[in-house]
Amino acid sequence: MSDILSGIRVVELAAWTFVPAAGAVLADWGADVIKIEHPETGDPQRGLISSGIVTGAGGVNHFIEQPNRGKRSIGLDTSTPDGLELLMKLLETADVFVTNLLPDSRQRMGIDVEQVRARNPKIIYARGHGYGTRGDLASQGGFDLAAYWARGGIGDAYSAGDGTYPPIQRPAFGDSYGGLAIAGGIAAALVKRERTGEPSVVDVSLLNAAIWQLGPDIVGSGVTGQDIPKFNLDEMPNPVASIYKTRDNRFIAFVLLQADRFWADFCTRLGRTDLIEDERFANAVVRFGNRQECIGELRSAFESEDLSHWEKAFAGFDGVWDVMHTAHEVHSDPQVIANGYLPRVTDANDNEFALAASPVQFDEVPLDLTCAPGHGEHTDALLAELGFSEEEIIEFKINSVVL
Repeated sequence: MSDILSGIRVVELAAWTFVPAAGAVLADWGADVIKIEHPETGDPQRGLISSGIVTGAGGVNHFIEQPNRGKRSIGLDTSTPDGLELLMKLLETADVFVTNLLPDSRQRMGIDVEQVRARNPKIIYARGHGYGTRGDLASQGGFDLAAYWARGGIGDAYSAGDGTYPPIQRPAFGDSYGGLAIAGGIAAALVKRERTGEPSVVDVSLLNAAIWQLGPDIVGSGVTGQDIPKFNLDEMPNPVASIYKTRDNRFIAFVLLQADRFWADFCTRLGRTDLIEDERFANAVVRFGNRQECIGELRSAFESEDLSHWEKAFAGFDGVWDVMHTAHEVHSDPQVIANGYLPRVTDANDNEFALAASPVQFDEVPLDLTCAPGHGEHTDALLAELGFSEEEIIEFKINSVVL
C-alpha cells in the first residue's frame, strides 16, 4: 500500500462491492479501513462460495478479496444497543464514515449525518447510492446492473439497437468504477477539511457514475436531440479505427484516428499495397463512402493469417493498435508485470494470488497489497484499542454483540 493517507481512519458500514471498493482504494492509499460486518453473516459476498455461485480455488473468494483487501474486519451487531454504541465509539475515532445503507435504515439506526456528527463533528460522511439523494428513487436500492448499466444508458450503448438482447455487464463493472469515484471524493473532502476545518458530506450514485462514463454519448444526444448513431463493425465510419479478426480467431484493435497519415504504411504491413492506389480508398472521405467494401478487404487480409503473423508485421508501426487479451492473459502481460498492476498476496491459508491494483500510483511506486481480512478477524484488537478489557470483550461475545 501507499502511505499517502497514513494516519487516516475510515469506518466502512457497507456490503457487496460498490462502497467496499472505495474502502479498498483508500486502504491501497494507506488509510486504516475498518470494515463493519454482522457477526453471523458478514458481508453477503462471503457466502458466494458456499452457495456455489463462485468457485473458489483453494478457498479463495475473489469477490471478497478484490474490494476488501488491506482492511480490518470487526464482527459487530449494530442492531443491538451495545453494538450501535460500539459503532459510535469507532466513529468517534474516525476521519471518515462510508456506507451504502439506505436513508430509512440510517435514520432508523440513528446513524445519519446529524447523529454521527453529534459524536464526531469533524467526520467526513460518505454515501454510495443507486440513484442519488433526491427524486422519487432516492430511497430505493440499486445494484450496478440496474442503476448503472440499465438506467444509466451503458447497456443500450453496447446493444445492437435492433431489438436483440443487449450484452450483460461483467461482475461489479459499475461498482468498481463508482467505488473509485467515492474514494476520490473522500480524498478531496480530506483536503478541504485540512484547509478549512470543515467536514463534507460526499455522495456518489451509480446512475451519475454511468452518466459521467457515457458522457460523450449523453452530452452529444442532448446537443443533437437524438441518440448518437450506432455503427456495427461492418460499417465503422473509419475502417482503420476498428477491430479485426485473425485466422486463429483472435482480435486486433486499431485506433488510427489520423487515417490518411497511416494508410500507406498500414496497407504495406497488411500485404495489400494495391489498396494504397485504389481510388475507392484514396483518402478518409472516400473510404467513409466505401467503408463496407474497405472493411471487407481488410477483413479478408487479416483473416488470412494467424495473430502471431500480424504481431510481427505491425511491430514498430507508428499507429496505435493492440491485441484483444482475455482476462487470464492479462496476468502474464509483460507490461502489466513491469508496472505492478497485479500485485500478488498470500492469505492465511497460504493461497497466493493476484489482486487488481487501483489505478493510481504515487511517486512511481507500485502498490504492495495485503489480502482481505477474515470475517471479524480484528474484533478483539479493535475493541482493545477502544479501551475495553478482555473481560468486557468476552461479555460482548456472550451477548452476541460481537463475533
